[in-house]
Amino acid sequence: MEQETQHGLARIRSNYSRLSEKEKKIADYILKHPKEITHYTINQLADNLEVAESTIFRFCQRIGFKGYQALKIALAAEIVTPIADIHEDIQAGDDVVTVGEKVFRSNIKTLEDTLKIIDEEALKTAVQALVRAEKVEFFGIGGSAIVSLDAYHKFIRSGINVYSNFDAHMQLMSASQLGKQDVAVIISHSGSTKDIIDLLQILKEKQVMTIAITNFAKSPLTKNADILLYTVAEETEFRSEALSSRLAELSIIDVLYTNVMLVKGESAQEALQYMRKAIALKRL
Repeated sequence: MEQETQHGLARIRSNYSRLSEKEKKIADYILKHPKEITHYTINQLADNLEVAESTIFRFCQRIGFKGYQALKIALAAEIVTPIADIHEDIQAGDDVVTVGEKVFRSNIKTLEDTLKIIDEEALKTAVQALVRAEKVEFFGIGGSAIVSLDAYHKFIRSGINVYSNFDAHMQLMSASQLGKQDVAVIISHSGSTKDIIDLLQILKEKQVMTIAITNFAKSPLTKNADILLYTVAEETEFRSEALSSRLAELSIIDVLYTNVMLVKGESAQEALQYMRKAIALKRL
């Protein structure tokens, strides 16, 4: 797919970490006011943000567009497209089948939007870090703890020394025992809960490599983690964005696991066979 046929907002999100401070200022404004942007000239936007027109032009090229007009066209198409047909709110009078269809469409859109913003370089770096680590520990609080346990359940098959714990206090204790040769995977939709901030502080003090799986937004986690893997989710009246983002988080874990298994090759397959043999003992 040509870059300019992709949604403008998705292109901004996928390139956000590579932007300069001035370019991030432009990105933040567009993400918050996409509809208004379609009515602005490049001169008006430059005046509003107090940046040079050339900075806006370079920003557009940085995210894969020929220029400002091309970005405006992409944003206009994104706004006009009846996205609500895919991600519409559940109504109190909906029957069970309609509710089911809307939930499925919401989940599908979350996965599609997350796929659009996957950072290839960040993904490659994360896979390399996981393969080289002496120990990998998965961290998550609340609903994200479920995702971290799923990650542990998968990666224990890889032959890598992995660990996960539900209890927030135990997570802090465990984090304090990691070192620069280890990797911590932090799963947090908001990236801004106190438990996550405390955990991240300990990990940074111990110089542990950190991989964050989190929603695309400014947060203490996105500002301080070493490698960022973003999810995208929208909120509806009956479903918080954190619910649908869980599916995106699980999918990113699957992507990491599959790539790690491919890189480790025979050693991973040997570990997997031992695992299958052990599990077979539970079958009649």
